[in-house]
Formats: sequence, C-alpha cells, structure tokens
Amino acid sequence: MNTIDFEIDADGIARVAIDVPGRTMNVFVPELLGDLAGVVEAIRTRDDIRGAVLTSAKASGFIAGADLKDFVTAHDRRVSAQSARDMTLHASQIFRSLETSGKPVAAAINGLALGGGYELCLACHYRVLVDDPKAVVGLPEVTVGLLPGAGGTQRLPRLIGIERTMALLLDGRHVGPAEALKMGLVDEVVAPDLVYVTAREWVLAHPAACQPWDVKGFKVPCGTGALAFHAAKTFGVGVAALRAVTRDNYPAPAAIQCCVYEGTQLPLDAALRVEASYFGSLLAGPVARNLIRTLFINKLAADKGLGRPSLPDAKVTRLGVLGAGMMGSGIAYAAAVSGIDVVLLDANPATAEQGKARCAALLGKEVAKGRRSEQSASDVLARITPSEAFASVANCDLVVEAVFENREIKADVIRKAEAVLPASAIFASNTSTLPITGLAQYSVRPAQFIGIHFFSPVERMQLVEVIVGRDTSELTLARALGFIKQLRKTPIVVNDSPGFYTSRIFCSFIDEGMAMLAQGVAPALIENAARLAGMATGPLAVTDEVSLELQKQVIEQAIADGLPDRCLRQHAAPVIEKLIAMGRLGRKSGMGFYEYPQDAKKRLWNGLSALYPQLERQPSVEEVKQRLLYIQALEAARCVEEGVLTAPADADVGAVMGLGFPTWTGGTLSLIETIGLGVFVVECDRLASQFGERFRPSEWLRARAKANEPFFAQSA
Repeated sequence: MNTIDFEIDADGIARVAIDVPGRTMNVFVPELLGDLAGVVEAIRTRDDIRGAVLTSAKASGFIAGADLKDFVTAHDRRVSAQSARDMTLHASQIFRSLETSGKPVAAAINGLALGGGYELCLACHYRVLVDDPKAVVGLPEVTVGLLPGAGGTQRLPRLIGIERTMALLLDGRHVGPAEALKMGLVDEVVAPDLVYVTAREWVLAHPAACQPWDVKGFKVPCGTGALAFHAAKTFGVGVAALRAVTRDNYPAPAAIQCCVYEGTQLPLDAALRVEASYFGSLLAGPVARNLIRTLFINKLAADKGLGRPSLPDAKVTRLGVLGAGMMGSGIAYAAAVSGIDVVLLDANPATAEQGKARCAALLGKEVAKGRRSEQSASDVLARITPSEAFASVANCDLVVEAVFENREIKADVIRKAEAVLPASAIFASNTSTLPITGLAQYSVRPAQFIGIHFFSPVERMQLVEVIVGRDTSELTLARALGFIKQLRKTPIVVNDSPGFYTSRIFCSFIDEGMAMLAQGVAPALIENAARLAGMATGPLAVTDEVSLELQKQVIEQAIADGLPDRCLRQHAAPVIEKLIAMGRLGRKSGMGFYEYPQDAKKRLWNGLSALYPQLERQPSVEEVKQRLLYIQALEAARCVEEGVLTAPADADVGAVMGLGFPTWTGGTLSLIETIGLGVFVVECDRLASQFGERFRPSEWLRARAKANEPFFAQSA
C-alpha cells in the first residue's frame, strides 16, 4: 500500500498509520480510499488481527479532509448528482464496514481531524485526541458549500444529539481538545506520547466493542423528528433563522437540516444513503465549485504568491507610514503585530500620537478578549514610534503613504520622504483611485514606486490590492508581495488604470444604486435587494459609510484628469451633488441617504421619496438584484479585456474579500460563468435596452461568449 503503513504487533493489534505521499497533510485521495478498503477487509477477515488503531504517520495531523482540488472540478466536469452520490457512498460504505467488522477499532488522533478525517474517527469505536491546541476536530463542509458525506450528519447526532450537532454542522467551526472532550466528540484527551498507547490499550480491553447505534433498541439522544422536545427550535424556528442568514443563496445549510431531520429517523444504513443523495446534489452544483475555487484554492494560491515574480523577497524590518489617520494607524498596527518596527509619521505631532493611541486601543481589546497577553500587547505597541519629522524614516525598507486623497498632498510627501530614504527603499501609495503611474511622476525612483491599497478597517480586512505602475519593476512587485505576506494578508495584483480594479467594481455597485434611486425605484427595495442577493450591505448605506463628499472629490479628480466619460460616473454625480447641497454628507455628518438618530438604529431618510418620486410600478426584487450584480460582473470583464487584470482569480478574490461580493457566486467572473457567458451577454443586452448603454457588452465579451471561452480553465 502506498498511502498506509500497516503492521500487526505481537498482541494482534493492527497499526494503521495513514501517510499520503507528496502531501504535507493527509487528505482523502482515491488511492487512500482504495488502500483503506483493503485494510478494512483485512481487519474483518484475518484471524490474527484482534483489533486496530487508526493514526497518522505525519506529525502535521490526522486527516484534513477531502481533496478540494478534486472536488472543485466536479461541476466543470459535469459530474452528475448521481455520480457524486455514488462516489461518497463508496467512502461511506468503507467506513461502515470498518465499524461493523466485529473487532474493536480506535482512532489515535495525533493532530487535526477535519471533514472526512473526523468522519473516519466517528466510524471508530473510540477516539483519543492529543492535548494540543492545534489538534482541532470538526465538520467544516458547510464552509465549502457541502455537507459531510461519509456519515458525519448521521453518526454525530447519534453520538451527541441533534441540537448540538446542528450547531456544529451549520457553523462548520473547529473544536479544540478540551471542548471536544466536554461535548463528547472524543473520548479522551492525552499527552502526545500517550495518544497511540492509550488507544491501543482501549482496543485490548474491549474485544467486543460495538457502536451504540448498532445495539438493538438504540435511540438518538434527546429524540428525533417532529416530536423531539427541541424540534420547534431546531427544525421550526431554526429553518426560518437560517433562511434569514443565507437568503436562500446557499443550498448546503438547508440540505444539512433536511438530511439530519430525515436521516435520524431511519436505520443508519438507510440514513447514509439519504446523506449521500444530498451530498451528490451539492457537489454537482455551482455554489460548492464557486466557494471552493475562490475562498480556498485561489485564496491559498494568492497567499503563497503563486504566479508572482520568482525573485527574492527581502523582509521589511522597518516600515514608514505617512499619515496617522484611521488608515495609516491601521497599517501601522498590522505591521507591528507582524513583528515589524514602524515609524508612524504625521505633520501634526498630536495626530501621530493619536494614531498610536488607536493601536493601543486595538491591542487593549485583544487583551480583554484573551487573545493576547499584556506583555505581548506592550511589545507590539513598543514597535510603533510616532513622529512628525521625515528624517525618522531615513532607515526604512519600505514606506506606505496614507495621506489625504489629493494629488498635490501626495506629491509633497513623496518628495520629502524620498529625500531621506535609502536608495534601495520601496515607496508605496495607499491610494484607492489616483493612477500610480501619475503619482510616480513625482518620484525620483519610479521603478521602486508601487500601489499598495489596503481596505478599511485594516486590522480586519485581509485583502490588499497591489497596483503595478508603468515603470514599476518586478523586483519592487516581489518585495511588495513579500511585505504583504509578512502581514499575513491576501494580495491581488492589478495593472494601473483609473480606479484600478476594486474601486471600479465598488463604484459600479453604488452608482447603479443611485441610478435606480433617481429612476424612482424605492430606496428600501434597492437596499433590501442588495442584501438578498448576498451583498454585505446596500449601495446607499455603503455610500454613506465612505461619505458622499469623498465620492464627489473622486469625480472631480476624474474630470480634472480628463478621463473618458465612462469614468465620470454620470449617473451618480447628480445624486451626490443634490444630497451634498443639502448638507447630507453621509454617516460622518449624521445624515445622508440614511438618518442616524443617537437613540435608535439608522433608517432610510424619508425625504428621499420626495426628492426622487417613486415609480408607480416598482421592479421585482429579482430585477434589482440582477442589475446590482450584473453591473459589477460586467465591469470585471472589462478589466480583463483592458488588461487591468491578468489573473481571473484576482477578480474573484478581490471582489469577495475586498468588497463583500456574494461568496455564493465565487466572485464577479465566477458569477458570469455560473450564469453562462452566452446567457449573461443576452441578459446584459436586455438590461442595456431598458436602462442604458452601461450594460452593453463589448464585442470582445460577445466573441468570448460565442466561442464559449470561460475565464477559468475547465477540467476535462
């Protein structure tokens, strides 16, 4: 066997040590399943085997679960729901054969066991977990649009009850050793050197071990079906609560509820067939493909820097941050937490000190939540030095400018900083809209000038948009990506253009919201449709957050730069002007599209209806959702066509992680592929005829649709 080390000791206990070659962590690959089937058959039939202990030969953990690289291709390979059902049922039957072998089997879990890995543990009669905070267990399949397909939805409720199981399955969270023991997910937690020994001793002491659900008269703890005392909460209110969260965009949570409800009222073998059927329909669908591809495969690739310049990343040991406002102090905090010394520079010494105080407040919250010790917080804060003198950045490896979004102000700090920086230092601008090539004109070293666009709040937002200017060198790009890796954030790389990528997508979203408002679409319909589509917030609410004043400045800068009409946001500009003239600047002024009473939640301003009389016949929710999503997807396609984006994965990762684009879609380009390029083009033409040429697809996109040329490579 190539994936399992199998040996039988003098007492007849089989040691089954899983070791998938070429993988840093064990995952279920077809070869492992084949080897496991052979092992199970040996345990069942060989008289010299009295019992078995399953463990891992890798120090990294037990089994991390299924091979997502295989699952992500299922939809593109047109794997049918029936085929997917049969595939997972095969694994499920191997596990079932193990637990009914007539011999005791224990799991010696020497590290994390997730998904299918923990399902294999559940099929063992006893589970011993190492006492290590990294050794988590759980069934996180819902996070990739799936459900546990090898018995997890059926064995776990039979072990700990339906109510507690549902919470774990729907959250998909990982559970540490102490909590796992308390909940009954494992039977013992022991020191690392005792894991295998403890499991083996249990096997020797329990020759007649049997799963509780295979004992005649077994009943699921706390009951099943509609008559269980928790039924109203779990399957009544629970269904409504789940729909409020998922907006019916994510099929996996609903499938989990149905699967548990139906399966727990059946004998286990029948229940496993029910589970496999639900799993098959999910794996064959597009949502699982989208979630796995964007949030796991492509995000992980971006985190590792795959496809980026193969040049050495010199680590940043000292960072200069120019501007100590919310963004600047957030960047300083992220760098200091990562072990980098930071000079937080601001022309106003009091502002610089306030920036450090914000960092102290963030660290204080970490300490209060038990996530950081007092000493650790003190060490992080000591790495931040507030200053008002440009000379203080003289020995910095990299400088990030985070001053006001004004070309003249940025030009001034570029000149002053570069006058004292080492010749090898990189200068990065945190601008979200001003072209990097234009700003680089103020630099004496344009090859070492780059855009590093953080998202607010920096301490919570993982995405960083890296903008390559006309003269930016590959070495500068490599060093910038190395810096982002130090911060443990996720980068996307885009080429310079007005608005880059994320700002273009963001503006298309909020502008379409304002266009609909001006047309007479009810404000509440616009906002609610956005949330029902899966957007993090509505276009009017998010415009209030970033401020209408900032949007006006961006438009005015675009006009001053002589940008083409499509960059001037002609549908949004009149709405923005009208509200600003009324003093409604957004949340910061206490009023914008919304009102912000001190003693109540924010609410849409009633005056919007008078300002923009509503249509007598309102559009459907589906039409509003379509307009808001399609305009963003269309803008992403334009960014590919124009060469702003060179990697389609960056479009999806950037939209989901930076802008709150619905994760069920996989991102802007994955949405187009989910709809189908041909259908998308036809629908955009219809929208263009009704609402304006901004929806009109380009000839490039039409040709791509006609040739059925997807953005992502399709698996054969």
